[in-house]
Amino acid sequence: MPAARGKGHALTSVTIIGGGIFGLSCAWEMTRRGARVRLIEARRIGAGSSGGHVGALAPHAPENWNPKKAFQLDSLLMAPGFWAGVEEAANLPTGYGRTGRLQPVADAAAVDRLADRIAAAAQRWPEDCAMRLTDALGGGLVPDSPSGLWLFDGLTARLAPRAAGAALTQAIRNRGGEIVEGQAPGDPAGPILWTTGTEGLADLSRDLGRPIGKGVKGQSALLRYAAPDAPQIFAEALHIVPHADGTVAVGSTSENDYDHLDPDDQIDGLIAKARTICPQLRDAPVIDRWAGARPRARSRAPILGPWPGRPGHYVANGGFKIGFGMAPKIAQVMADLILDGQDAIPDGFRLT
Repeated sequence: MPAARGKGHALTSVTIIGGGIFGLSCAWEMTRRGARVRLIEARRIGAGSSGGHVGALAPHAPENWNPKKAFQLDSLLMAPGFWAGVEEAANLPTGYGRTGRLQPVADAAAVDRLADRIAAAAQRWPEDCAMRLTDALGGGLVPDSPSGLWLFDGLTARLAPRAAGAALTQAIRNRGGEIVEGQAPGDPAGPILWTTGTEGLADLSRDLGRPIGKGVKGQSALLRYAAPDAPQIFAEALHIVPHADGTVAVGSTSENDYDHLDPDDQIDGLIAKARTICPQLRDAPVIDRWAGARPRARSRAPILGPWPGRPGHYVANGGFKIGFGMAPKIAQVMADLILDGQDAIPDGFRLT
């Protein structure tokens, strides 16, 4: 993706607080446009919810269309160019691939229920990303299906979260942006974008005097099994995502009540379920376990825009379970807002 340097952007200095997917994506987009960007991360890049394994860029169901689903679709369609630009600038892989998704179909009644979903996808999604029923699957990673049918869609993609974070970091630095780790923000200058995840939701709640959101603990596992071109699987509320590096990610839990953020035995349940859904994983060794708090806004939509009562301060937060998929579009609209004063944020995403 070529650099698009808008007039006057080289004179704009922006500070971004937080080194997760939203902060990095916004920093990359603003750097790419020619702004002087300084990103400050109090711990390390990807220390929060962006340091997991799964990276499922899966679309919302296409029926009952709304602005949130339209925003996500735009972002998913932007993703190939966005991540190709990051990889080119960084000379590092992100693990991005639009490899599709399989979902087992339970029975004939489920087939009937899926007719409206398939029709809605045909109306809303590009033709080459179509959703369809299939009974013919090749090798790779195939989930058991009671009906012998699977729902396939070609819009779903995958991304390796840690590789993507490393590539964004290098791309920003290669284009002249500054990234500082292990440091408190202090008293930053210029427009300030807060992308601080769960801690940021708590800060917003205190500042605005009402609950804005909270952290939801998630846990995942990484298995050694090579199926780099296979579609990912969604079955029994579990994502099973083959990555390009010969691993398969399994996750995630959604825990509203927790007393620590360390991995625990709930991961064993995820692994056991994945092995049942995909017998090919039965002997795949577990090579890593992860746990972290993912920021969930009360609305379940991303929170974007100015921080009320703080002139020059902006927020990009939330995006529970859909943050990586939403990142390219969020980076675009936040850069438009902060650099150009153009506000294209959907009303449902605003802090009012």
